[in-house]
Amino acid sequence: MPGVGTPEDEGLGRLGFAVAVSVAGAAAGLTAGAAQAAVPRAEIRGVEDKALRTLIQQAIGEAPNRSTSRIEARRRAQDAADKAVAVLRSEGYYDYDVEPDIGEGDAPVSYVAIIPGPVTKIAAPAIKWVGATPDDAVGAAAEAAMALKTGSAGRAESVIAAEGRILAALEKGGYADAAARPREVVVDHADQSMRPTFHIAAGPLVRLDGVKVEGKGRTSARWVARLAPWRKGQVYRPNAVAELERRLADTGVYDSVTVALAPADQAVNGERPVIVSLADRPKGTIELGASYSSTEGAGVDSNWILYNRLGRADTLTNTLRIAQIDSRLQAQLALPDWRKPQETLKLTAALYRDRTDAYDDVGLGISADLTHRYGKTSYLTYGVSLDGTDTTEIESVNYVLGRRDRRLVTFALLGAFSLDRSNDPLNPIRGWKLDARVEPTVAEGDGSILYLKATSQASAYLPLDAGGATVIAARVKLGSIAGGDIPRVPAQNRFFAGGGGSVRGYGYQDVGPRYSDNTPEGGLSLFETSLELRRKLTKTWGVAAFIDAGSVGVHVYPDFREPQIGVGVGVRYNLGFGPIRIDLATPLNPRRGDSIVQVYLSIGQSF
Repeated sequence: MPGVGTPEDEGLGRLGFAVAVSVAGAAAGLTAGAAQAAVPRAEIRGVEDKALRTLIQQAIGEAPNRSTSRIEARRRAQDAADKAVAVLRSEGYYDYDVEPDIGEGDAPVSYVAIIPGPVTKIAAPAIKWVGATPDDAVGAAAEAAMALKTGSAGRAESVIAAEGRILAALEKGGYADAAARPREVVVDHADQSMRPTFHIAAGPLVRLDGVKVEGKGRTSARWVARLAPWRKGQVYRPNAVAELERRLADTGVYDSVTVALAPADQAVNGERPVIVSLADRPKGTIELGASYSSTEGAGVDSNWILYNRLGRADTLTNTLRIAQIDSRLQAQLALPDWRKPQETLKLTAALYRDRTDAYDDVGLGISADLTHRYGKTSYLTYGVSLDGTDTTEIESVNYVLGRRDRRLVTFALLGAFSLDRSNDPLNPIRGWKLDARVEPTVAEGDGSILYLKATSQASAYLPLDAGGATVIAARVKLGSIAGGDIPRVPAQNRFFAGGGGSVRGYGYQDVGPRYSDNTPEGGLSLFETSLELRRKLTKTWGVAAFIDAGSVGVHVYPDFREPQIGVGVGVRYNLGFGPIRIDLATPLNPRRGDSIVQVYLSIGQSF
């Protein structure tokens, strides 16, 4: 047993602690590769505490076979004793007695006799400043961050962690160059106490200068400087530097982003710049996609995306979509951190054509949306749009159906919010989502009208097991148009339901009121709901069963009385970023013209 006040114990410093913690940590990380070992390298005798005994045994490890000689057995016993001592010290046992030995015979058993002794307790932890002391508030914060409670077990890991917390508190307070010097840890065997003293050099208080962009990338240094969440001369805060890195990374136009405080020798008038290194992603990419349903038909689309052409992390997305229902040529420019951080301005221009059972239209539209992000997945959007359309729609006059051509110029405002508390936007297994939007709209031309359109949807996801292999998903969607009636509300702006993202089992626009020739009329209110059971079978394959219901009403308030209901099953194939979805569904209360089976193919879950 080591004597009281020996240099070995009183001078226990950084290296000894690091070795002890490393051995203890490695003990927990031994893999099943050693599971084939036939015997422990050495037996443990005398440790009654099961947790401590397990840690020591894991540190000692196993061997493929027993020792074949007394020399080998004695070597194994000594090695096991050294590892046992490291574990004991790491767990706060300093008054131990560890004796390696071997049994009888030419191939004896190696063993270690251990008496752990009492646990050493923390006493009088202290910080000793090397050089200048920090200001009182930061010094007090460092003392509090140490958080070594008198009387707690004197574990090496706890002492090392305390030192790390002290340095973190100093850095948070503006002392970016704070560093630890060799600590002093005195173990007193007389009262089984450990007195750690941390020698800390706080260094000078650091103040920030501007931003220095390194490299020859496409990004404007002036724009990057605008993103910095600090002003010249402010005290250094590590979270401010990290926030600048997050803002740049969130733009999605860089392969890598590195933001770091400049070394002390680059200070100017006592202020240090922050160095930003940006690696641009390729100037452009091309994306291709496709969709299919038995009623909406096939569709293909391509996106030609250009990155950072204006030097402010901008994204220009040029879209060409050709489909049986919705075809369009569109350009959208996204400008992140537009006038202030976490705000994105999107400018869109589109030429489009819609061909549906309810109406046909050709239009040209422009819009501007400003989205502010709160947290990681909460958004508030304001927008304005202007569309010119030429629409052919069905109209009933004195019970006689006819086609009507309407040319309209439509001006709309937008207010929307989105809260996403799910774990994955494309394949959620837990959490919830809430979306809502309000659109005051005025249309001038053939049948002028002023109205308000509002929609909202709530979705929730509940895993039935710890791994999320089985999930119940549900959603409810409501919509209403106030201030208008049918036929004055343009057909392309009415509510319709049915289809892959709506009520499966019914064709596109097939849920809701119809004219006498079975053409969808659309409505002023909307109700949809879905309940889906999702089951993951393998890493890539899964299945689903679902029931959807919905109705479209001719009045402002949604009609819940006689919904159209569809049921079905589906297959999911996980692509890594989200699933390919194939659904087959049938209507439970079909009407004239409704198909018995509908097939839907798309990417991502239905909701």
